Amino acid sequence: LLFQAIGNLVDNAAKYGASGGVVSLELHPAANGAGASVSVADRGPGIPEIERDRVLERFVRLDASRTSPGNGLGLSLVAAIARLHSAVLSLGDNKPGLKVTLQFKPAAAAG
Repeated sequence: LLFQAIGNLVDNAAKYGASGGVVSLELHPAANGAGASVSVADRGPGIPEIERDRVLERFVRLDASRTSPGNGLGLSLVAAIARLHSAVLSLGDNKPGLKVTLQFKPAAAAG
């Protein structure tokens, strides 16, 4: 499921990021074994802050993406997988673009 979540994020970044732009994937272990984070970022138009919670719902597509392929399930699946793994999902500004981060707790604390 984690591969599916990361795959969805990379696919979205490639699809909605700037044409010919860079998609970055980063893994950061936290200090003292306190979990880890995975981030996927692009240089596209991003998602307005006011819409970020809404795009995590099923079948939600922003007006700018209505003409591109998709059904609005990618980010909602990522959100569900994050909840299942006790991870915190955050959508932020990559200036320009979108940066999505999954923050995982240490294995002992996640249970």
